[in-house]
Amino acid sequence: MSQQQEASLPSSEQRVVLITGAARRVGAGIARLLHARGVRLLLHYRASCRDAEALAAELNARRPASVLLLQADLLDMPALSLLAQQAVAAFGRLDGLVHNASSFFPTEVGQIDEAAWQDLMGSNLKAPLFLSQALAPALRRSGGAIVGIADIHVERPLKRHVVYNLAKAGHAQLIRSLALELAPEVRVNGVAPGTILWPEDDVSFDAAARLAIEANIPLQRTGLPEDIARAVAFLLLDASYVSGQILAVDGGRSIVL
Repeated sequence: MSQQQEASLPSSEQRVVLITGAARRVGAGIARLLHARGVRLLLHYRASCRDAEALAAELNARRPASVLLLQADLLDMPALSLLAQQAVAAFGRLDGLVHNASSFFPTEVGQIDEAAWQDLMGSNLKAPLFLSQALAPALRRSGGAIVGIADIHVERPLKRHVVYNLAKAGHAQLIRSLALELAPEVRVNGVAPGTILWPEDDVSFDAAARLAIEANIPLQRTGLPEDIARAVAFLLLDASYVSGQILAVDGGRSIVL
């Protein structure tokens, strides 16, 4: 991006960002922080309608007509295509895309089936690819940016999560590939979270496993959604000369894995 292009970037109050999987947890944290920075938001959700509506009401109460909701199953290709069209039409422009939606569950060798493959690869790799492709023209017009949520286990696999590891590794390579393909108009970067919020089941990590992981994090705590949100906001709004990079936000855990 030239200095002239950088100078012509819209202010935060003019920018529009689409966040997938935005209704809850990390997605909602990203939405709140970007909204506090003045960005207008398109919040995608699949099934968490009540949470999405509550979050939109909360943010619109602070700044009227600044947040819109978009519902879609990202594994449904026609629905994904319609989502892209609605995202561009909603405010007449698109400046940022955050690939946050993600399935996460164990897939042990010997028990992997096609349904698990389709779900994990679809949400973590296929949907980000095709949504980015559909929205690339709008992002090129605005000089926008994409941020993908990868994982520190891209480099060091998480045991019992074979398909998830593959999907997030593909997402990391997608980030780097799109940074090359969409340059110079669009910057593409990623955030690789460590232990931020535990899964909402007791299957993936039992109490003992959680304590062991927390004890091994150099900063001695699990992360918060706000930790990821701050990194996303930096890459979307502030890092005008950064592209093709994946920033670990993990309290140092990746250096001791």
